[in-house]
Amino acid sequence: MTFSLGEEIFAVPVEVVREILDYAEAFKIPNGPDYLLGLRDVRGQGVPTIDLRLKLGMSKTVPTPHTRVLVLDVPMENRVLTLGLVADRVFEVTPFRRDQIEAAPDIGVRWRSDYIAGVVRRENGFVVIVDLARLLSREDASVLQSAA
Repeated sequence: MTFSLGEEIFAVPVEVVREILDYAEAFKIPNGPDYLLGLRDVRGQGVPTIDLRLKLGMSKTVPTPHTRVLVLDVPMENRVLTLGLVADRVFEVTPFRRDQIEAAPDIGVRWRSDYIAGVVRRENGFVVIVDLARLLSREDASVLQSAA
């Protein structure tokens, strides 16, 4: 599933995407990390929602009519963590072959590269594949799990 944060295009495995929602303000949680926007009610379940821009060291998301929330079921060590990921815009399901995926570059990027599983070249630039397991440390996962 491809989506954008500013001018950058990112992807997460479509298998972890439960649904895509229109953006709505999340219920704020006191004393949470900056990137944790709060909880969103998704079909009766409190889903912690994060601003991926902040998690990657980018500027805070400014919602527009195109802003969406990807509801993801992220496999962690011994459980599945459900979370909402705010995206500026969601595009499409795009299959990538293993031979298309290149190692993440260590230089020349404007955001933290330790969360990148790889990059895929496209006509108009790159698609950055997010490594969801590395995106969320054990501490992050605990904070998000307790928020729900």
